[in-house]
Amino acid sequence: MTDKKLLFTGATAPEKREGWQGLRQFTRARIGLSRSGNAQCTKDVLAFQESHSKARDAVHIPLDIAHLQAEMGDTPVICVSSQAPDRQTYLRRPDLGRRLNAESLAGLSHGAWDVVFVAADGLSSIATQKEALPLYRAMCKRLLGWRIAPLVVATQSRVALGDEIAQKMGAKIVVMMIGERPGLSVADSMGVYLTYAPYVGCPDSSRNCLSNIHTYGLSTSAAADKLTWLMQEAMRLKETGIGLKDSSPENGIIENTPKIS
Repeated sequence: MTDKKLLFTGATAPEKREGWQGLRQFTRARIGLSRSGNAQCTKDVLAFQESHSKARDAVHIPLDIAHLQAEMGDTPVICVSSQAPDRQTYLRRPDLGRRLNAESLAGLSHGAWDVVFVAADGLSSIATQKEALPLYRAMCKRLLGWRIAPLVVATQSRVALGDEIAQKMGAKIVVMMIGERPGLSVADSMGVYLTYAPYVGCPDSSRNCLSNIHTYGLSTSAAADKLTWLMQEAMRLKETGIGLKDSSPENGIIENTPKIS
C-alpha cells in the first residue's frame, strides 16, 4: 500500500510547491522542484540535463566570426587571436589567452583612439554572438564625439587580452565584451570589463565590470546607459577599478527585467 506521506513530504508537497510558482517568474534558479517518492520528477531531471548540455555547447561552440562580419556590413572589423592555438589549450592554459599571437599583434595599427571595443568569445561564444553587436551599436549612438576604434573580434580570449589590444592601438579605454562562464541556469550571459589606460599585466583591480547581460538579466539598453556613465567618469577621473564607484542611475532596471516564461 502506498504511503502518501512518503510521496509528498516537506517542501515537495504539492501545496508547498505551488507556493514557489509565484517566485519562479523572477528567477532561473531551480526552486520548488517536484519529487516522486525520493527522486526528482523526470521533467526536472531532463531540464537539468538540457541546461548542462547548453553550458557545454556555450564553452565549445566556436564564435561565428563570418556572421558577425556580415552583420557589421561595410563597417571595418579587425579579427585577432590569442596565443592559445585551439580550444583545449585555451581551457588548460589561461595565461595564453591573455596575450596576442604574433600575427595578430603585427596586424594592429597605432592610432589616437578614445576607446576600442573588443568582442571576445571567452567561455560562452553564444553570449558574445547574441549580445556584443547590439551593445556596441547602442554605445556608438551614446558616445557622440568620441574617437572609437574599429571593432575588434577576438578568439580564444581572456579578459586581459583587451589590455594588449588597446596598448598596441593607442586607445585610452578598452571595453571588453566577453562571454561569461556558463552556469546551469544561464549559458548565454555576457560580461563587460572597462579599463582606463590598460597595459599588459594590468591588475583586475583596475577594471569595472558589468555582468549578467542576457535576455532575463541586464538588458542591452540598461547596460549601455551604465557603461556610458562609467566611461564618462573614467575619462574625467582618468582611472577605473577601485577608484571609480558605480553611482549611475538605476532607471528601473529591476522593473524592466523580463519575467521568466
